[in-house]
Amino acid sequence: MKNLVIKIAIPALVLVVSPGCKKLLEIKSESSITEQVYYKNENDFEPNVTGIYTYLRNLVNNDFYGEQRSEELVNGPNSRLNSAVWGQNLSATNGALDYGGWYTAIGHCNLLLEKIKGFEFASNPDTKKRIIAETLALRAWFYFHLLRIIGDTPLMLDAITTDDVPLLPRSPSTEVMKRIQADIDEALTQLTSTSNFSKTAFPSSKYRFSYAGLQSLKADAKLWSAKVLGGGDADLNAAIAALTEVEASGVSLNADFKDVIGKRASAGNSEVILSAFFLRDEGVSNYSVQTIAITSLIADPKILNRDSIPSAISPSFAQGGYLMSPKSKALFDNTNDKRIPYTFITERFVTGPGTRTWVSKLPGTKYADDRFADNDLIIYRLADIFLMKAEAYAALNNTTDAIIYLNKVRTRAGVGNYAGATDKLSVEKAILDERGRELYFENKRWYDLVRFHKGGTIDIYTYVPNLVGKSTPLFWPLAQAVLAKNPNLKQTTGY
Repeated sequence: MKNLVIKIAIPALVLVVSPGCKKLLEIKSESSITEQVYYKNENDFEPNVTGIYTYLRNLVNNDFYGEQRSEELVNGPNSRLNSAVWGQNLSATNGALDYGGWYTAIGHCNLLLEKIKGFEFASNPDTKKRIIAETLALRAWFYFHLLRIIGDTPLMLDAITTDDVPLLPRSPSTEVMKRIQADIDEALTQLTSTSNFSKTAFPSSKYRFSYAGLQSLKADAKLWSAKVLGGGDADLNAAIAALTEVEASGVSLNADFKDVIGKRASAGNSEVILSAFFLRDEGVSNYSVQTIAITSLIADPKILNRDSIPSAISPSFAQGGYLMSPKSKALFDNTNDKRIPYTFITERFVTGPGTRTWVSKLPGTKYADDRFADNDLIIYRLADIFLMKAEAYAALNNTTDAIIYLNKVRTRAGVGNYAGATDKLSVEKAILDERGRELYFENKRWYDLVRFHKGGTIDIYTYVPNLVGKSTPLFWPLAQAVLAKNPNLKQTTGY
């Protein structure tokens, strides 16, 4: 593990503090990436693509976008939910997106892709292909993440090596999606053309893109394109094809749900496809620090199960800021559900259950001195793949196959096969509910709600409590500072 930390952390430090990179981090607009001097030989590319993964990890570790606008959370004793985001009170000056981090990452990708053209990698051409594939995958992921947050997105593809920065307008979402898919397809071409390629092969850890990871991203993007951007049946069928490839990649469900989060991705977790790495020695906690209780908050001896609630003594390692919402807790309507102990814990008193339900999904690790939020953050795992496939089949009105894939997840959870109505709308709602149980607090819920809203399964403005009676757009506004830097940008519709 320590070797992995060095591989990830040192390139990140190079990107941050190297004098040759100083201008790169001084973002003037969505495309201001500047001259680089560190691509001098073939050995320079590997540490730099590794460093780009730190940007992916930083973005995965931000729960504003996948969690806080959903129905999954309510404020804990320390009230850490963002009032503008969770409260659906977004504006250009309140909770808006400053996308500098995304475009810094994209700029690194563009520069690497441009510079690598001049190197032959004569001793090992496969290394060049793999680096190109991973960099394209990362760029596609960054754009897909942006697309789901703000919709129409400036599309920067050139390496900017001077201070002559183009001020780009927002490209239509459909054009950005075409680029995302083109990058994924080219990444797959590069990866599958390497010698001894195998669909079942993963990197030394699952913290980097593999064939299965690329196909997972492709399917995720195709589902979004189908339901949000009007791509229809063609995109749904393409998603199913990609998901079938993931199923054939050698991954399998963990026998016990407790092992989904409990095992690290590089430690034999057969279910994980792609994740972000965390370790206490790095000093970087994941977002579950907000759900871990400060021990003093649960010190009341009348709380009979307080020793079972994930807690830390130091406020540096715990915030007690979020609790599970009653709406999400209500989804777990089967007391036999094996996921419950590893998802939430409700305080229990002699007189019965209390009012506070703590999230236990990412409990961190209990060390000799204290607890630390260092669980890997999973980006794709097989249960998610099964539910995406169920969703795609249901959207095609093939509820028979949709239920087959829905039941693969329900069986492991111990809740039995789906026995409800088999019409399209009923099955789609059952899939959304199952995603709410299986993938609770995995930073996916808001995107799920938007897809199912656009697909007609729910009305998100009545489903999410804090959206009731409001007309807040589903996409984020751009921050006023971003708009001020680029006169060609238009504010997100509705703000």
